[in-house]
Amino acid sequence: MLSALDVPYRDTSAGALAFALDEPRLEALAVRDLAVAGLDVQLRLLGASHQVVAGPVTETVACLPGRAGELPCAVERLLDGWAYAFTARTRRPADFSAELARVERLLDRPDALSGVFPGAPGALTGIVLDPLPRGAAWRTWHTYPETGELVETTTRMVRP
Repeated sequence: MLSALDVPYRDTSAGALAFALDEPRLEALAVRDLAVAGLDVQLRLLGASHQVVAGPVTETVACLPGRAGELPCAVERLLDGWAYAFTARTRRPADFSAELARVERLLDRPDALSGVFPGAPGALTGIVLDPLPRGAAWRTWHTYPETGELVETTTRMVRP
């Protein structure tokens, strides 16, 4: 599901994004509730960032006050009986437009939530949910056309 986000795009960069598992639910611009493998999941767009609420996890990737930017490459935790694994990477594709089109195709499905910013072509935040036999996985994309950066995250949450 693609949402036109009714907020101005603010210049930011991939390096300003922080990661947290302890943030409360922040004000969302778009929300999608889904269920997969017995797990209720809420996908939340926060402008140029996201939150995913799944069971005991509230994963936040955003510019967070008081937290330094720079996403971790990998995080693994055991949380209330769930094995949680997060990875992130930032890259500058040689053909940003082609990569943006690829991401838009990946987000064109019923278990996705994505948003674009008015007046900022190529600025997109998106989340797609994938079922797993004992849990769920989700992938996110954050695009920064002014710097040509693309942030991709992948999360798996399963019962061991």
